[in-house]
Amino acid sequence: MAEEIKSLEELGGNSEEAVVSDAPVYVQKLDAQGRAYATGKRKDAVARVWVKPGSGKIIINKKIDTEYFARPVLQMIIRQPLKAADRETQFDIVATVHGGGLSGQAGAIRHGISKALTNYEPALRPVLKKGGFLTRDSRVVERKKYGRAKARRSFQFSKR
Repeated sequence: MAEEIKSLEELGGNSEEAVVSDAPVYVQKLDAQGRAYATGKRKDAVARVWVKPGSGKIIINKKIDTEYFARPVLQMIIRQPLKAADRETQFDIVATVHGGGLSGQAGAIRHGISKALTNYEPALRPVLKKGGFLTRDSRVVERKKYGRAKARRSFQFSKR
């Protein structure tokens, strides 16, 4: 039979070393031009985002962000990760986005900016993770079912 363990130290062994070595190490990932790249998704929208050092310009599909997103709420959404990381004027962002509507596209760009910032500066990961910007919002539109007006809405019932 095996030896009987009488204390926690005997049970754990070198548990402190094991915990330290199991922790993932995040490193900076840059391309040849010194940019960090990431893909962001929300609903049906997919955004490709590049982050590089600069003056704080955000260009979406070859347009300035205020021109592409006219609503102030959508402009605020895409700037949230930069504001949380306190890097609003330190990075230039170039994004291409397609699919979905404007709200989904803004969410996809926000997700992409957050991931690209962590690729450029891994020390920002805890701040962005706490803000919930690195989590992909998996909610999508439910499909329409046959015999129904929409996904769940039925046609109006009539006795006649």
